[in-house]
Amino acid sequence: MFKTRLLSGIVLVILALFLIISGHEILLFATLAISCIGMFELYRVFKMEKTVLAGVGYLAAIVYYCNLQWKFLPDLMILFMAFLILLMFVFVFAYPKFHADQVMAAFFGFFYVAVMLSYVYQIRTLERGLYLAFLVFLCSWGCDTCAYCVGMMIGKHKMSPKLSPKKSVEGAVGGVAGAALLTALYCFIFRSPMHLERGEIVILAVIAAIAGLISMVGDLTASAIKRNYDIKDYGKLIPGHGGILDRFDSMIITAPIIYFLALHML
Repeated sequence: MFKTRLLSGIVLVILALFLIISGHEILLFATLAISCIGMFELYRVFKMEKTVLAGVGYLAAIVYYCNLQWKFLPDLMILFMAFLILLMFVFVFAYPKFHADQVMAAFFGFFYVAVMLSYVYQIRTLERGLYLAFLVFLCSWGCDTCAYCVGMMIGKHKMSPKLSPKKSVEGAVGGVAGAALLTALYCFIFRSPMHLERGEIVILAVIAAIAGLISMVGDLTASAIKRNYDIKDYGKLIPGHGGILDRFDSMIITAPIIYFLALHML
């Protein structure tokens, strides 16, 4: 099991490197595909993954990502309102096929997975985006790894005993510190191509600490949904890890934080 998980992790890192370096349309449509798979996994929790309701969600994700590339909608609120209205049409005219919680899950799945994960691509479009995009992985996967190691060594105080008994306060502190240190080291190594001043490295380390802390909320959110619906994993797509949401849960919430903080603080 450990070897399978390790091998899958290595493949994911290589794939992430390829997609971010490629950038542009390749990264855009790869992120769209990952988002749709993640939405499918979440919709399956609500027993609606192959319904018209879910289809509306997938369609909204496709339109949203295409708009990131071609900018044919002047205001994204138009898309969000049209999506919600279309969900209402399906809910009303298919009644009583769908429950209200499924309608809300359809909108939540689109925004939670597709919209928030799209910020990996949007970071890549920024100035210095090639380097900044890797911070998403450093802050989410790096924080998770450091938290696990520190928690195993000195973890005593449970952070969320009912939701995730294995996570400790000490591990959380180690994860946040690890994300900041890894980012500082990464930025120091690539300071020349990133054109970073010393103060900007400190700013990015602070951003990494904030993003690392928030990534834990993303991880726990995905765990809470699984516990609510009594499932172990969202899927089996990634051997040793589970589904897209099992592996990308922390990244989903980290990407938009890094995007907005980097955009306004650098």
